[in-house]
Amino acid sequence: MRKFLNFTVFTLLGLVLLVIILQFHINRSSRDVIFKNASELEPAYVGLVLGASVRPDKSLSPILQDRVDKAYELYDKGIIKKFLLSGDHGQEDYDEVNAMRRYLNDKGVPNQDIFLDHAGFDTYDSMFRAREVFQVEELIVITQEFHLPRAIYVGKKMGLKLQGFIADNREYPGNAYFTRREWLANIKAWIELNIEKSPTYSGEPIPITGSSLPSHDKIIN
Repeated sequence: MRKFLNFTVFTLLGLVLLVIILQFHINRSSRDVIFKNASELEPAYVGLVLGASVRPDKSLSPILQDRVDKAYELYDKGIIKKFLLSGDHGQEDYDEVNAMRRYLNDKGVPNQDIFLDHAGFDTYDSMFRAREVFQVEELIVITQEFHLPRAIYVGKKMGLKLQGFIADNREYPGNAYFTRREWLANIKAWIELNIEKSPTYSGEPIPITGSSLPSHDKIIN
C-alpha cells in the first residue's frame, strides 16, 4: 500500500510539473508575436478567427463577438484582406461559422472576403485546416489573451508564420476557469502535435487566394 501511495504521489507531482513546464514553454515561445494594438501588427492577407459558442438565437456569445469585432477592426484598417472564420458546424442546428459570417455581413463585409471553415472543432483542427485546406502560410490569429499562446504555439509547430491579436474587450464570466482549462488544453495540443494527429475532417483544398464560394453553404442566409 505504501509503495502504491508513493507511486501515486510521485505521478501526480510529475503531472503537475509537466503542466507548469509546458505552460511556461508555450507562453515564452509565443509572447513576442502577441499584440494588443493594431498598430503593432504587420499587415497579413488573412485574419483567422477561432470559434466560440453561439447562443440558441444564433447570436454571438460575448467572447465570440469580441473576436469578430477585433478581426473587423483589422479589416477596416487594411491590416488584413480576408477573414478565415473557423468554428464548429458539425450539426445542422449548431453553426458558429455562419453566425460569424452574418455578423460581418451586417457590418458591410462581402462574402467574397469571408472564407468559412466548418470543421474547426478545436484549435489544432483550425490551424491544420488553415494550412492544408485553405493553403494559408501567414496569418493573424484573433482570440482572447488566455487562448492566444496555445494557438500561436500550435500554428508555429505547423510551420505557419503568424501573429496574435488580443480580442479582450471586457471581463468574461468564468475567465479564471478558462485560464485553468488552458493548462490541460496545452497538454492535449502537445500530444496532438507529437503524434501528428489528423484533423476530424480534411477536405478538398480551397485556396485562400481564390474564390471563397466553395467554402460557403449552397444556400446563404
